[in-house]
Formats: sequence, structure tokens, C-alpha cells
Amino acid sequence: MKHYLLLILTTFGLLPLCAQVVSDSLWTPQIRTVTLYRSGIDQESPIMLLGSDDRLLLRFDLLADEPSTFRFTLHHCDATWHIDDMEVYEYLSGIDEGVIDDYQPSFTTLQPYFNYRATIPAQGSNLLLSGNYVLMVHPYDYPDSTVLSCRFMVSEELLNVSAEVSRPSSGMRIYEDQEVNVSIEQKADLSFGDYQPYQFSPVYMRLFLQQNGRLDLRRQLPFQGYAGPRLCYRWKDENVFAGGNSFRYFDISNLRAAMYNVQRVEQYGGETFAIIRPEEDRSGKHYETREGLNGGMKVNIWDRRDPQVEADYVWVSLSLPMPHPFLNGSIHVVGQMTQWHLDQNSRMEWQPQYKAYTIRLLLKQGYYSYQLLFLPAGESVGITATLEGDHIETPNDYTLTTYYRGPSDRYDRLLSVRKIR
Repeated sequence: MKHYLLLILTTFGLLPLCAQVVSDSLWTPQIRTVTLYRSGIDQESPIMLLGSDDRLLLRFDLLADEPSTFRFTLHHCDATWHIDDMEVYEYLSGIDEGVIDDYQPSFTTLQPYFNYRATIPAQGSNLLLSGNYVLMVHPYDYPDSTVLSCRFMVSEELLNVSAEVSRPSSGMRIYEDQEVNVSIEQKADLSFGDYQPYQFSPVYMRLFLQQNGRLDLRRQLPFQGYAGPRLCYRWKDENVFAGGNSFRYFDISNLRAAMYNVQRVEQYGGETFAIIRPEEDRSGKHYETREGLNGGMKVNIWDRRDPQVEADYVWVSLSLPMPHPFLNGSIHVVGQMTQWHLDQNSRMEWQPQYKAYTIRLLLKQGYYSYQLLFLPAGESVGITATLEGDHIETPNDYTLTTYYRGPSDRYDRLLSVRKIR
């Protein structure tokens, strides 16, 4: 365990708490399979209602032979996910950090690990302000080092939101793109704080729309006009998203037989390997309806009772046959299993001897969905059209977040979170 802690400090160093956009990130390879959901509701987004009894459940695995103790801290962020200058006592009552010492060892697995769980915020603590938050986990004896970070939101739900996904109102890609038009109105039965009605104005509002969990596809919507008392955000270029395609999917819940899209499973050297059927370029194919997790994942195991501690870890190999490599960009596997990042950990490498792009990921048994995105050199937004194709029929999940900062406010209030499909 001392070697583990030393690895954190010497390899990853300290995580700055300002001047950067926070995201769901892992800062050491010993931490795996991090999930943060509404407590008691599996797969539920980490969104809490201000003033309620809502709690979040954090789970993660420590791949090690010995357990350790961790602590967590909570930080308030602005609308663009930068840690703001709010003091802890302003947004949190009670204990300003929690200890994570609730864990179970894995059982009958080739890869030993400890499954940790923690309730967020800690018992006896409550969040006082709405907005964006980031949860950071640190080794107990090294509070200045961070091993993982997870984002969540606390909403006031003060708005009536109308939104729909439709065919683009302009442009040539009417069969490939989706337009999300939005209007908002203050709820008549809820107080808007101490502010006057005239302050419910687009001057103080900021709306952000995100497609699925993609970090690179979160946009601020421009104000279009009024419709009576409603503020409308519609018919602008920012409202239009490439439709993409249904997410690819594989199932490694059963290691005794190949499941969906798994070509074969092998064990040697004390480790398990799963070879996924070769991927294909779907950009020229017709759309096929396929409901799924839209980039999500779910830990699962067929022949055991408790997947959290009895599911094993598997080296999953993905490949994309391609006669020639792309010279002007890279290919990335994007989904919850890669924290939605377009970075080196999600990048597929060109193998000239196989004439294919490949990547190998260490994953816990379960279901996984993902897309293959092309990232042009020097750009920060991935493209679905290159390998997935774009279709208006794709059942994408959109998340609309509405923020308010009045003339005298020091932070971005989160007035509403709305899921749209």
C-alpha cells in the first residue's frame, strides 16, 4: 500500500483546484469503476434537489492487496465547471469532509480489489446552495493529493421547461442533425428568492445543453426572444447537434461463454482477456434502431450474487480494421468507461501489422456502451460522421441546465435540470 500511495504522489502530483475545468477523472490506475448515483436508484444521474433529503452513493474499486482509507471534499463550481471562490461554510453545513472507510474485499476473483462506498454528503451535513459541485477523493494521509473526481449538481427546480427534439429548421442536413428548441418560465407556485419579477431576464440567465455525457458537446444556448412570459432559446446554430448513431455495445457479464459482441474469452497468466468482435465503419450504413445505455455502463455478473465484489476485471481488446490510418486526426473510444474523455486513455492506436486501430482497456464485468469518434488534429470536439454516421432518428439524451446569477450574486444558482430525449 505504501507503494500505491507513493505512485499517486510521484506520478500524478497535486491536482490544482482553480483555473481549470473539472471533470469526472481518475488520477491513478489503481482506482477503477467509479460510479456516483442517486442513493437507492441505480443508473440515476447525480442530481439533488436543494433542501431535500437526497443523497448520492459513491462507489469505486481500489485494485490492491491491502485496503486503505480515503477522505472526500466537496467544492462549489460555477456554470462552466470551474471551482469558484465560495467558502466551504457558505455552501456546506456540518462536516466539511468525509472519511471513506466502508469497503468490502473482492471474493473469488483473479484480480484482488476492495469495493468502497460512501454517502454524499456525509451524514450530518447538508448542501446550502444550488449549483455545480465536484467531489474529490484523497488518500487519508495525503490530503493534498487527489485520486478521483466526480461531478454532480444541486438544483432548485424553479422553472417550467418546455423542450423538444426536432428536425433542423434550416440547413442542408435535415436527415442527419437534431435541433433542440427550449423555452422556460418561472413556476407560479415557487418564490424566485428575494428578487423582483423583472430580474427573470435573459440578462441573468445562462442555459447549457449537453448531448449524452459528452464533455466536448456542451453548449451555451443564445437567447432568441420572448413568447409571452416565456424566454425562448431556439432556431440558432447552437441548438443543432449532429445526430450520431446508436451506441455500440458489448457484454462481458459471463466469462465462461462469449456474450453479445464478444468474440472469445481467454485466461492466462492469472488474468482474463476478452476479444470484442472487430468494429466497422458505420458511416455509410442505414440507421438501425438499437436502444441502450447511450454511453453508460452497468456492473453485472451472470453466475454470482453480488456484482460489486464478485465481478472480476477483464482486459478488453477493441479493434477497428482500416486499410490506412488517418493522417489528420485520431480515433477515440468514448463513453462512461473512458470518463467521456478525448485523451490518450481513450485513443486507439494504429497497428500497421494488422492494418487496424486497437485499444485495450481494463474493465469490470458488466455491460458497456460507447461510440468511436474521430478527433481532427488541433480540435477539441469529436465527430460522429466519420465512423458512426449521423441520423436524425438516434435517441440521444440531452441535459439542459439553467443557471442564474443576479446583480449581487456571488455564485451561479442552478434553477433547473431537465433531461430531454
